[in-house]
Amino acid sequence: MQYILSLDQGTTSSRTLVIDKDARVRAVAQKEFRQITPQNGWVEHDPEDIWNSQIDTVRDVMRKMNITADDIAALGITNQRETTLVWQRSTGKALHNAIVWQDRRTAKFCQQLKDEGHEDTFRRKAGLPLDPYFSGTKLRYILDEHAEARRLAAADDLCFGTVDTWLIYNLTGGKEHVTDHSNASRTLMYNLETNDWDDELLDLLGVPRSVLPEIRNNDALFGTVDASVGIGAGMKIHGVAGDQQAALFGQQCWSAGDVKNTYGTGCFALMNVGNSPIRSERGLLSTMGWITKSQKAYALEGSVFVAGAAVQWLRDGLNIISDSNEIEALAKSVDGSDGVAFVPALTGLGSPHWDPMARGTIIGLHRGTTKAHIARATLEAIALQSHDLISAMEADSGKKMTELRVDGGATRNDLLMQIQADMIDTDVRRPSNQEMTAMGAAYLAGLGCGYWKANDLRSDDTSSDVFHSQADEESARLKDQWQRAVERSKAWMQG
Repeated sequence: MQYILSLDQGTTSSRTLVIDKDARVRAVAQKEFRQITPQNGWVEHDPEDIWNSQIDTVRDVMRKMNITADDIAALGITNQRETTLVWQRSTGKALHNAIVWQDRRTAKFCQQLKDEGHEDTFRRKAGLPLDPYFSGTKLRYILDEHAEARRLAAADDLCFGTVDTWLIYNLTGGKEHVTDHSNASRTLMYNLETNDWDDELLDLLGVPRSVLPEIRNNDALFGTVDASVGIGAGMKIHGVAGDQQAALFGQQCWSAGDVKNTYGTGCFALMNVGNSPIRSERGLLSTMGWITKSQKAYALEGSVFVAGAAVQWLRDGLNIISDSNEIEALAKSVDGSDGVAFVPALTGLGSPHWDPMARGTIIGLHRGTTKAHIARATLEAIALQSHDLISAMEADSGKKMTELRVDGGATRNDLLMQIQADMIDTDVRRPSNQEMTAMGAAYLAGLGCGYWKANDLRSDDTSSDVFHSQADEESARLKDQWQRAVERSKAWMQG
């Protein structure tokens, strides 16, 4: 029997999954790696830590399954997006730590570009706001701060890449310097209309085109594993996508109007909007979903900065709970939040507000308020933030979703899922297999190499849990209360 290997390179750990012909996960290996924070607002990874942790997990799962390269039909990759690496083309040696998507060091440069009147150009062409989140300004920083990087770039001996590109370069023994459309679209350097790097955006960022990887379709052949890697030669790398787009694909959101939401530290909601980009008028990001042999799909994306992290704050900051899993029982012990509203703007507000100065706010407290009411308000806040994203998506796209497909650790909380269904007044579907990010990369790889056909994968997963909306007057009251609380959160630092 042959399998698909899915490499899932995340922000805090690397994982590899073995997936069989029936799309079942047969083995998983995971390894954490160091987080480097040189100063406030800076987040880095050692490129060798990324590579070593990922390849170690490949070896681990192959050992667990007692399989060799001959047993692998194809290898797929999904990765933390926007994280930026540079290395010498001729030696493969990284010149700088990877600058992670969370890093805020380029905020001044972003503001400079805004002050010069360039933000509309980036939004029109790349579909993105000028924000340190994205790769382009991180690459400019390295070129400015590392004299050797500029010298090597001038000599055509410098490679830039997001994490997918770094992994492929190493897996192929330095033979391939490539990326896919989904990762490219998160760099501020990619044109959503031409589906290629954009010379005007490169000029504004001060980035030479020569350092950029070739962009390939998401199900294309990205290269073959080199014998020097030590896991067996010849495995084909056949599917690549950034983590959130991979989850959208893994959730089989293959039609315009399909929406998925991933609940983790934050929440990432994406809507497939079809084969043409939609520029948001409501604070969402326009991004590339995927381009394959059979389909081009764009997406609208919204980001909630604090979701599961709000539960962690109740645990670590307020000591209301001792374990994150306790929140469901505590919140269920009361019928509602009794007028309490919590806006978890602990790091500002993301989509659709984009207000970095907003502050966490709890209002509606009274003598009868208990920690159970605050726990309930926290779950409501996670659902209400996602409601704001989904409402914006429906308004921007003109498409009404028929159900919300969900994944991520927090979806194990049945109460949260029911509250979510009530807030959006739509069914919420939780699949039995929660490995949607890794499955997306696996599906792309398997479809790309012919291991599967699309009809083999279309699922009517009878083991999914479906939470039906029970929206009522209380749901409407909570949404109204939430909007008033958000405005107070945004106003807090304005005086």
